[in-house]
Amino acid sequence: MKWWTGKQLVKIQIFSVGGTIDKIYFDAKSSYEVGPPNISEIIEGLHLNPEFTVTSLMQKDSLEMSNEDRQTVKQAVKACHADKIIITHGTDTMVATASVLAEIPEKTIVLTGALQPALFKNSDAMFNIGAAITAVQTLKPGVYVTMNDQVFAHDRVRKDVEQNRFVSL
Repeated sequence: MKWWTGKQLVKIQIFSVGGTIDKIYFDAKSSYEVGPPNISEIIEGLHLNPEFTVTSLMQKDSLEMSNEDRQTVKQAVKACHADKIIITHGTDTMVATASVLAEIPEKTIVLTGALQPALFKNSDAMFNIGAAITAVQTLKPGVYVTMNDQVFAHDRVRKDVEQNRFVSL
């Protein structure tokens, strides 16, 4: 007799496009630049249940992202077999990318990022990633942004640069 363990692995596709969440310090340049995705290490360190795959689409600051870059993200999400998608993204143009992704039906897509690099002790990255993982598993299909301990519909949020946080419209 087979017993159900109650533990069902949820398959989540994570796409990384860069942003502050992935910034690392380069001593030779005395500056922070976008590096490889940090999300795999963060999730593994949290000992969470979902099964996930991470694909790096690009390593850009979101202010450097073009409409072509957004189309690259859109095509990757459309071609993906998973119906639960998380995208780590820079915060400055996250909402613009979310709007482009809103045209994709039948997938739950959650964008998240960080206001400080994930490698910083007081970064919001770990919390935002945890919120994104919960959101992508519980929300109905659509496009969402998880930042600052909240889940926002993609078309009901903006970044308030003065307060350095995301707010509802």
